[in-house]
Amino acid sequence: MHAQTLRQYDRLGLVVPRRRPGGGRRYSLRDVVTLLEIQRLSQEEGINLAGIARILDLSKRVDWLEREVERLRPRADVGSRIFTSGPTAGKGVIVERGQRGRRDEGRSMVVWRGRSQ
Repeated sequence: MHAQTLRQYDRLGLVVPRRRPGGGRRYSLRDVVTLLEIQRLSQEEGINLAGIARILDLSKRVDWLEREVERLRPRADVGSRIFTSGPTAGKGVIVERGQRGRRDEGRSMVVWRGRSQ
């Protein structure tokens, strides 16, 4: 890649390398992978730099959201349980969503929590 191209990408914020003490750019492996993707999108797909910037931004957002989903998944699994009264008064049992607890002489109770946002 031409040095002028790298400087332009730096100015646009597409790839911001670390700087050496003398001011030279120092590209990480992640930066190089991003540069290759920018080159591919530009040359093979014909996408302009504004479009590439948007794609890179959305890609970072998707990565963050996927990590957030994985972090929150255990909470969702716990929240998908439904509590109902058990065979003995005052004792609760857990049933999975979509299943029914056994009725206990008309004293069945189901606690439902809506999804929080």
